[in-house]
Amino acid sequence: MIIFYFFVAAVLLNVVWVVAKYNSLITLRNVVTNGWKQIDVQLKRRHDLIPNLVNTVRGQMQFEQETLEKVIQARIAAVSAKGVADAAAKEDVLSSALTKLFALVENYPTLRSNENVQQLQEELTSTENKISFARQFYNDIATKFNIAQQLFPTNTIASMFNFKTAELFEIKIDAERQVPTVDLSLNKK
Repeated sequence: MIIFYFFVAAVLLNVVWVVAKYNSLITLRNVVTNGWKQIDVQLKRRHDLIPNLVNTVRGQMQFEQETLEKVIQARIAAVSAKGVADAAAKEDVLSSALTKLFALVENYPTLRSNENVQQLQEELTSTENKISFARQFYNDIATKFNIAQQLFPTNTIASMFNFKTAELFEIKIDAERQVPTVDLSLNKK
């Protein structure tokens, strides 16, 4: 009879262990989903600001219509992104197009002094920072989730219940890996 109780206790402990590991994986998966939704909120804000910026600068940047069109097309592509990897790739293209637009705005003194353009640039820069922080949080929690799925013995629970690893945001465009050149010299020619 004692052997029976030990057997029942061992089975119950295993069931409790499986439930605890399963629940921890579910918790991590939901935090990863929340992290992605936080990025999504900031991306929506960014996508909403871009048409306002383009419309504000369009009239004065008549010779730069190609750049404006690239920004618009990159925004359309980014809005239609599906999943983390697709969003990361399309958002990288959009970031590159915005960088070129901001550089061109600097060549137009009337745009540089325009309060609406300045405000939109500041809002976009602030949103870019929020996106960056949200991506960092997402990558941190997604990595934690992925590690939990790979460590033994939790990996048996993860495979038993078909958990999938979370995709990470990563830099895909080589130009973004380049270290920017900063010239603080006062000898401008």
